[in-house]
Amino acid sequence: MEQIVRADIAAFGAGRTDMANAMIEESGIRIRPDRNRGRSAGINPSGRFEPVTRHVFDDGWNSIEELPPFKTEVQVEKPRTIITRNTSPDISFDRSINPYRGCEHGCVYCFARPTHSFMGLSPGLDFESKLFAKPDAAKLLDRELSKEGYQPRTIAIGTNTDPYQPVERQWRIMREILEVLEARGHPVGIVTKSALVVRDIDILSRMAERGLAKVALSVTTLDRALARTMEPRASTPTKRLEAIRQLADAGIPASVMVAPIVPGLTDPEIERILDSARAAGALEAGYVMLRLPLEVAPIFKDWLLRHYPDRYRHVMSLVRSMRGGKDYDSEWGKRMKGGGPYAWQIGRRFEIAAKRLGLNLQRRVLRTDLFVPAPKQNEQLLLL
Repeated sequence: MEQIVRADIAAFGAGRTDMANAMIEESGIRIRPDRNRGRSAGINPSGRFEPVTRHVFDDGWNSIEELPPFKTEVQVEKPRTIITRNTSPDISFDRSINPYRGCEHGCVYCFARPTHSFMGLSPGLDFESKLFAKPDAAKLLDRELSKEGYQPRTIAIGTNTDPYQPVERQWRIMREILEVLEARGHPVGIVTKSALVVRDIDILSRMAERGLAKVALSVTTLDRALARTMEPRASTPTKRLEAIRQLADAGIPASVMVAPIVPGLTDPEIERILDSARAAGALEAGYVMLRLPLEVAPIFKDWLLRHYPDRYRHVMSLVRSMRGGKDYDSEWGKRMKGGGPYAWQIGRRFEIAAKRLGLNLQRRVLRTDLFVPAPKQNEQLLLL
């Protein structure tokens, strides 16, 4: 976005964050505070495939005051398949499930935001408020697991959008998925920022007893004020730590993801987060550095200018020091951890703290030998 690029030059080059904020305000791309209350994105840029851009201006009709209360909208999506495959060399799973498209948690740094462009929607405010639910997910999953020749491997859930975001309380799609996986004896690994995961402790504990489930809670910061602006509708840091405790007490392997680490903003908290998670019962830990692909970069920059203008130059200079002078580098092996002296320092701090706390001494490998394949045609006829 040209407006954000010009504002970045003013804030980073000339050191004038006040000028940068004024430039964005005057451009008309910012959303009125009363229209995005409780959300992190302050802009709603058009997706990269759209031929138009959005700007707010006064047309003289005073119609803006008549807008209805801003609410989350959920549409039904009916995909033909539910298991997504990948061959990425720098992640540990080859298949995943996303019960929802878009995420009401509204984390300003979410690397999944650009996927909303494929729906003709904005990666900004639309990503947080115009969601798609997949109510047929459990049926599709059972059908795909029933295909002849299916080979079980751990299914990752929560790698793109959060399966336990607030709308899950109503839709309960994730619980139905777990019921299918439990019945089939299929392993699952879950990543979430929501304490709602404890709702399904009954299923997860039975699966964990058979070596079929593990859960990771993502904790970005322990500062509630920072979390409130950065990830406004996710569970508070305290509730996430309590969720780790409840999962561990129920015998479910629980871990913590310090993700993402925001340079110059959350990096001082690495050791405290690991300490707190270990005290709650976490046995494993991991981390990911801030990623700003495609439309995420301008959304994050606008947020940083609005909430932490005094740290803008410091944060973005550290980001670029890890990404070869750019906002983001998508190269395999570097996109998660970054490169350069600062990224190296973060890695060593994390390793030392994890070792001191006894984390990652043994990685839990989930079982695949308990998988129950679909009965063959002649076996079904025998039941008649």
